[in-house]
Order: sequence, then C-alpha cells, then structure tokens
Amino acid sequence: MIGLRPRNGWVIWFSLALALLLSVAPLPDFMEVGRPLWPALILTYWVLALPHRVGMTTAWLLGVGVDVLYGTLLGQNALILTLITFLVLSLHQRLRMFPMWQQSLVLLVVFGLAQLVQLWLNALTGNRPPTLAFVLPALVSALLWPWVSVALRGVQKRLNVN
Repeated sequence: MIGLRPRNGWVIWFSLALALLLSVAPLPDFMEVGRPLWPALILTYWVLALPHRVGMTTAWLLGVGVDVLYGTLLGQNALILTLITFLVLSLHQRLRMFPMWQQSLVLLVVFGLAQLVQLWLNALTGNRPPTLAFVLPALVSALLWPWVSVALRGVQKRLNVN
C-alpha cells in the first residue's frame, strides 16, 4: 500500500452525502423510531476499509453536516460520530479479523454507546426522550451492517477506491 496514490476519493464523499440524504429520507411513523444510523454505518465502513484516508476529521465534518441538516446543537452529532470513529479505529485491527456476525455485535455495542452519549447530550439540552426506544436505531444499524458492508465493498472493488 505504500507508494500508492489515493484514487477515486469522490466515491467516499458521495457515499457520505448519500448517508446524509438517507438520514432525512421520509419513513412511515412506525419506522421512524428505529431509523438506522446511516452516517455512522457508512462512516464505519470507510474507517474500517481505509483507515489511512478516513478518520476523525472526516467524522467531525460529517457530524457538523448532520447537525446543520437536523438543526441540532452544533457539534452534538459531530461529537457522536467522532466517538464512533475513535472506537472503530481503536478496534479496527480486530474488527477486520472478525466474521460478519461478530462485527455486527461489536458495532451494536459501539452504536449503543453512541446512543447513550446522545441521550446524555439530549438530557443536558432538555430534549430527553421518555422511553428506552432510543437504543433501537443501534440495533437496526447493527442488523443492517452486513448488507451495508457487502454493498460498499463491492463499490470499493468495482471503482478501485484506495
């Protein structure tokens, strides 16, 4: 990998922009509570696949984009996505060795921790949800991880993103 020039970086940014669009796409009311964490899922894939190209700065910029898109406290989602990226980068050597079902379990814990920090930040700003359903997006995202990972791996190989 040393000496290779980065190629097709636009694919990474395009997929992250697609994650932003998916995060605000309309869903039926009963599915809204379990909306997948699309920016976290796609960012996690790129952090695992290309840790030398996608890292904390990318997570922070994506998080600020999510904050602007949702109109939340500026830096709130940036902090959450940076935390997810830090945890994934810390575990990325192990995560790459795990089978897909173990990766999903680890990411369930990582996304669950991120949701708990999100709950804590929401409680500080006075927007605390009344139920424990705030953990449901972490579960849905962990269940979607195998499909997201396989789809993005196919895109990465087909377009030769490195």
